[in-house]
Amino acid sequence: MYREERDVLGKVMVPAGAYYGSETQRTVENFGVSGIKVPLELVYAYAMLKKAAAIANMEDGKLDRRRGNAIVHACNDILAHKLDGQFPIDVFQSGAGTSLNMNVNEVLANRAIEILHGKLGDYSIVHPNDHVNMSQSTNDTMPSVLHIAAYIGIRDALLPSLAVLQKALAKKAVEFRSVVKIGRTHLQDAVPITLGQEFSGYEAALSSAIDILKEAQKRLLCIPLGGTAVGTMINADEKYARLAVRELGRISGARFRVAKNRFASMQQRLESLAASDALKAVSTVINKVANDLRLLSSGPVGGMDEITLPAVMPGSSIMPGKINPSIAEMMNMVCMTVMGKCKAIDEAANGGQLEINVFTPVISYELITSIKILANGSRIFAERCITGIVVNKGRVEKNIEMDTSLATALSPYIGYKKASEIAREAYKTGKSVKQVALGMGILGKKELDRILDPRRQVGKMPKGR
Repeated sequence: MYREERDVLGKVMVPAGAYYGSETQRTVENFGVSGIKVPLELVYAYAMLKKAAAIANMEDGKLDRRRGNAIVHACNDILAHKLDGQFPIDVFQSGAGTSLNMNVNEVLANRAIEILHGKLGDYSIVHPNDHVNMSQSTNDTMPSVLHIAAYIGIRDALLPSLAVLQKALAKKAVEFRSVVKIGRTHLQDAVPITLGQEFSGYEAALSSAIDILKEAQKRLLCIPLGGTAVGTMINADEKYARLAVRELGRISGARFRVAKNRFASMQQRLESLAASDALKAVSTVINKVANDLRLLSSGPVGGMDEITLPAVMPGSSIMPGKINPSIAEMMNMVCMTVMGKCKAIDEAANGGQLEINVFTPVISYELITSIKILANGSRIFAERCITGIVVNKGRVEKNIEMDTSLATALSPYIGYKKASEIAREAYKTGKSVKQVALGMGILGKKELDRILDPRRQVGKMPKGR
């Protein structure tokens, strides 16, 4: 069953029970590109903005209370997830985000019409453009919605997940503070380090990346609301923008503010780039941690095997008993995907022309998706991998005993050249540095025990970053 709607291009047949209308239907027919739907986080952010706009327009005397309250009611329905199935449009759509804006406008209009006991599609009651989109344009609302969705996603999902991961790393740093192990540079044996020191480095690096993310998040609070088509505020005014931003703050719990220069805020995607770069920094840190854990747990016979990661999945369809570092591998893939999405954001941000950036839809998709998968992945990484790591003490102690780099501690006493000879002889013979040094009569056993004690070489745990 269908209902007939008409737009500037002519007749459109829309599913009879759909809350969306002709423009959404045309989008579905024209842009069946990926099958990937616009993230609902953007839809919810649009509902927040449309609710704030309706309240502002009512207070400003532009929108009558009957229609305005029905639109607000409809916005609440979207925010309550009651209309999730009404947003069928593809991520790859008409430039700037007109398709998404109109999809939301049509759904809100038709739901408001229904609330007012009208018939779906009777836009004389509530019109998608005249009433729902009042004082707005895609060109100022889409960047605003991107900022709203990204800010809330970082606040409510990503930062809490990163906090869980940071806490897990910090706990392991303390737990492993006395585990002296072989250090490695260039993937070759190096002077001793404690496993706790390694983990303290992971935690401190993540903490720094979180600081970068928080700074970028603050920039998302600046939005070009009220700029309408090109930043000149045609069909809007400062009173509307002030009222709408105030209401948006109440709805979202965030202190959004109108950009001082709407032209810049609409022309460029600088805030999105800052957020993207911050996600890249976070991903780089976590990816390094996941890589290190895979190396340190490699084996168990043919690898380092200094730690064991929690077994969560069988590792092979053919090799019985094989266990892989599955959670760490998942985290690697999440980080790689985020980095790829950040590259897409870079390219799209570079594609802006004149008064707007028509590639904002793909920037929005890549940024919101990156926030989501990084949040989910980080929490799983913490809870199903980091917290369950255990030390293989026998392997760690054997490795450190045979570490030829222990000879480094002898250099101040016998010189670099002689220490190098001892290290090479230890490697060739399979003996320990201490055994070789004793055999050469370089120093006495008591002094060698003191100098070559690995615990003496590792220094102290850092108190902070």
